[in-house]
Amino acid sequence: MILDLRTIFVTGALTCFIIGVMQFATFATGRYSRSPVWWGASSLCIGIGLIGTAFRGEIPDLVSIQLANTTLLAGCLLLLLGIRHFAKREINWLGFGAILLAIWILLSAFPGEQGYSKRVMIFSTAMALCDAAIVREAIRIARLERLRSAWLVAMLFAPTVVIYGGRSLLAAFDQVGTELFPPNAGPVGWLAGTGVAFIILRGQALLLLAAERSNQALATLAQRDPLTGAMNRSGLEQWLARQVRSQHPEQRAAILLVDVDHFKMLNDSLGHAAGDEVLRLFADTVRGQLRGSDILARQGGDEFAIVLPGLGIQEAVHVAERIQIAFRSTSAGLAVSTPAPTLSIGVAEVDLRGRDIDQLLAQADEALYRAKRLGRDRVQAHIVEAAA
Repeated sequence: MILDLRTIFVTGALTCFIIGVMQFATFATGRYSRSPVWWGASSLCIGIGLIGTAFRGEIPDLVSIQLANTTLLAGCLLLLLGIRHFAKREINWLGFGAILLAIWILLSAFPGEQGYSKRVMIFSTAMALCDAAIVREAIRIARLERLRSAWLVAMLFAPTVVIYGGRSLLAAFDQVGTELFPPNAGPVGWLAGTGVAFIILRGQALLLLAAERSNQALATLAQRDPLTGAMNRSGLEQWLARQVRSQHPEQRAAILLVDVDHFKMLNDSLGHAAGDEVLRLFADTVRGQLRGSDILARQGGDEFAIVLPGLGIQEAVHVAERIQIAFRSTSAGLAVSTPAPTLSIGVAEVDLRGRDIDQLLAQADEALYRAKRLGRDRVQAHIVEAAA
């Protein structure tokens, strides 16, 4: 079966235009950053480049070779810049312009059929390097942000690195013929058809990437306190539910309920900004004292819950005392209050199985109330009668 390469190029161009419109429309929803704008511009450039290439031999070489190939490369570079923008990395506009100018000059230096192999080698090498950079950025995003769709993006760009690299190698040995549209395209036609399929899949994968990050951000907002970064009550409830569903659930845990002493007085006298600073400092201090498996959650106002899976009452008391000492040290430098804010902490040991959050916190709440009644700035443990 013989494939018409010109038709494939035109089909690919129309596909790029449709994908570009979809990417611009995605940005217009207001849910995403500006990355879809970059990707939409990239798709339009690739579509324009493919249209120009499809009419090679029918229109001047200046348009169908230099301009079309440079526009194609510009589209791929815009895609790379869009990925870097998505990853919140620096964008080098000077490098972008320098590469396009260099490609234009190099393509102009090898005109006609005699320079075809050289042009293929230059263009394919540039495209392979660009796609390799996109693969690298996608892997970096996948590792840092744990976005599964970033791995999909990397997998969709990796094959074209090999394809362009192989085509560049063949061109270096003058094994690519002398024209883009030979009478019998053969394997080259199937390869071009596969390229159109990759264009479609890439566009969808990029939209998935933006959607996954957006969903991740919404989930974080639903489960995290925006001021301190600690879990909120909903996040703690979901964590507890996951523990119960786990194949190897942690049954024993220690609960710490922490209250910043006289916090309302601090807020009333120095303002909410000072109170917010104290809460952020507390959360940062606590995180420095916890293990990776421990949970810090804000219950509301100045009350926090800390879950220490696998720890007993005595070990938990030691953790609470460390938190007290560390907070006393870090808050001493605050210019918000004299004396520095202190902590009252109630500690209890619980069984996580089959209990709701209020049941888990009840004993620690009793211990916290006792700490406040005895003068605050202290750690009190809940001791069951049988143990006592």
